Amino acid sequence: MLSDADLIWHEGSFSFFEFSGDQPPFQSVEGTLAFVRDGEVWSVLKPSASDLEENFTVFSFHFPEGVDNSGFVGWVATHLKRHLGTGVFVICGQNSRRGGIFDYWGIPLQMRNAAQSLIDALR
Repeated sequence: MLSDADLIWHEGSFSFFEFSGDQPPFQSVEGTLAFVRDGEVWSVLKPSASDLEENFTVFSFHFPEGVDNSGFVGWVATHLKRHLGTGVFVICGQNSRRGGIFDYWGIPLQMRNAAQSLIDALR
């Protein structure tokens, strides 16, 4: 199943930036991967060149249409936690033309090479 997925490792580092929840911060969309709101703030995941924020490496999976990937997020997150000792964040989206649900995964930037090796071994 995992070998059927389209896996992309996004270049650079990414961070979450907070904006007031009053208005969507859509004026700064260049390079943005996700906008998420909790009622108080907008949290925007976008490229970062600063060491002042917590920086992440981001990779994404798109599965072909018809592939049952239920349980996938929990399985891979548990595997990464066991082998790397770190948690992950996962943000999901929908693209009907590319099989449906897709996932952006984030882990601490300094763990990119180790995570790539683990994901490659799983594939």
